Amino acid sequence: MKLANERVAGRSVPVTKDLDRLLSRLDRLSMAPGFAQQRRIAFSRALQVYVELGNQSPLSPLPEEVELADLLLYADFYPEDGQLTLIEQLRDVITEHIPEEERVWLDPLKHSYLDLVEVLPVQSASARRGLRSIGNGRLYEIPADDMGLDVENGQVLFTRLVREPGDPESTRAVLAGPVLVLSAEDARALYETTGEERREMEVVGGSFELGDWPEFAKRFGHLLLKNFARMRLSALVEAVSEIRYRTTDGAPYFYVMALYEHHEFTFIAGSMAELEGWKEEAVVSAGGPVPSRKLRRFLQRRNDDASKEIATARVTVTATELFLECDNRERLDTVKHSLAAAFGFSLHFRGEAVQPPARQVTQEELSAVEPLTVVVTAEEDQILVSAFLQAVYLEWADRESPVLGGETPSHVMKTPGGRAKVAALIDEMERCDFGLLRTGVAAFDYNRLRAHVGLS
Repeated sequence: MKLANERVAGRSVPVTKDLDRLLSRLDRLSMAPGFAQQRRIAFSRALQVYVELGNQSPLSPLPEEVELADLLLYADFYPEDGQLTLIEQLRDVITEHIPEEERVWLDPLKHSYLDLVEVLPVQSASARRGLRSIGNGRLYEIPADDMGLDVENGQVLFTRLVREPGDPESTRAVLAGPVLVLSAEDARALYETTGEERREMEVVGGSFELGDWPEFAKRFGHLLLKNFARMRLSALVEAVSEIRYRTTDGAPYFYVMALYEHHEFTFIAGSMAELEGWKEEAVVSAGGPVPSRKLRRFLQRRNDDASKEIATARVTVTATELFLECDNRERLDTVKHSLAAAFGFSLHFRGEAVQPPARQVTQEELSAVEPLTVVVTAEEDQILVSAFLQAVYLEWADRESPVLGGETPSHVMKTPGGRAKVAALIDEMERCDFGLLRTGVAAFDYNRLRAHVGLS
């Protein structure tokens, strides 16, 4: 199960009628203008991860997360401005009549807390289903119909249980509505992560008095919600990192790119041919004849799970530039280090692009067992390469060029001989345009560089 997607089984089970009415009263009370600031504080604490990321968040909280945050507000939150808790306000401030059948749920709700409870095997002919807290082993029995038939033994419910009115030691309880069904592995990770945070709080505070699990979960249940959100976010990042980008003909798509400048074509091209793991391939220009005599290309491959060779990176060496293309950011970092070790200061790094084409990926696609394959069209590639070249050439005229002896093109343009050198340099760059070599369509207008240095 990937926490990043809807395969986290969220559900909102029916709530006992009288408890449901009580929760509705608490909700109305929490919406009062005088409680608005405290409500914001409570929600910013319970949904901290989403609040901090704001509009940049790649995930929205699940409806059940929001409902669990509501319950934290009703039953666990102590206002920071001295007001009574919502339950105390409803119980002790007489503003409306509360029927006794609702009032009996006030204390059980007040003593409830967020918990992670394991689903136990069904007892034959039993109208109740057993649950066991993984925090302290406490047992609960809830109406079997509340949980649904698709919940399996060993799964863990991230929810709030409210004991039935009467004996406070009774195992009989009801679900308070929202339920998140986790695998045993995910639940254990959530519990242990929160436990580590608990121990850090005790060490920093110099006290080991956070109490047993019920007391801790009551006071710091928002940490469970916060860490659950973190797990969802981490799972999403992992799922996205596994996406396989492909061209329309099924070849690996190199969306990660870097550009270097140099003035040692013979040395760099010859050394690339000798670097382990790289094999030279013929340069075939989709736009016609090979545009320059000083142009060589090298490919790095790996064997996939089916023992087929898959291209993972490509280096194109022109007379004045080196273009590096990779299938992911991690590979870019590895290849950059190997190039730095091989060529040192002969290569002058000018920029990189590491973001794939913008694409909306659905929850269903992320939930697939196999890594998601995204096909990038030629039009999308053209936009990506064009944006990359525009970024790296933005300050080209005022940047020291190794081909021009370390002088800037703008400075070299001050002499007639320098003008000729700069003009020839731009012509060579235009002939070996990265987009032209990659797709057969030029990705940059080199008249912009000519205009920057004063060439007509």
